[in-house]
Amino acid sequence: MKRRNTATKEAVLSVLNTSGKAMSQVAIEKKIDVDINRATIYRVLNRYCEDGVLHRIVADDGRQYFALCMKCDEDQKPLHHFHFRCKKCETIECLPIPVHFSLSNDYQVEEVNCVLTGICKDCTKGIGEE
Repeated sequence: MKRRNTATKEAVLSVLNTSGKAMSQVAIEKKIDVDINRATIYRVLNRYCEDGVLHRIVADDGRQYFALCMKCDEDQKPLHHFHFRCKKCETIECLPIPVHFSLSNDYQVEEVNCVLTGICKDCTKGIGEE
């Protein structure tokens, strides 16, 4: 079903496009330049996930983060890929590392959620250079 474009939808996509990384609903709400309530932002994020525009990442901190899927197409990243959450700057990014696992034939994997946690490359710059 074709969904109509709204200022809210455009604002959410603009924030995610500008950041280049996955963001929580709270972070998106803080950066958005349109007056929208929290429920509307969640509704837009969920619809974008349903439509394959975004993917949802549930991190080790229990929060949901949302990332644009255009950086996750099959040519660039595998369908099942790792994410990295920085404990310092609180960002999450998709990593181009394929997930390899082995299960018995009794299991059919449909989705993988892998989050590595630590300090990202941007936050480690300058450490030890003092």
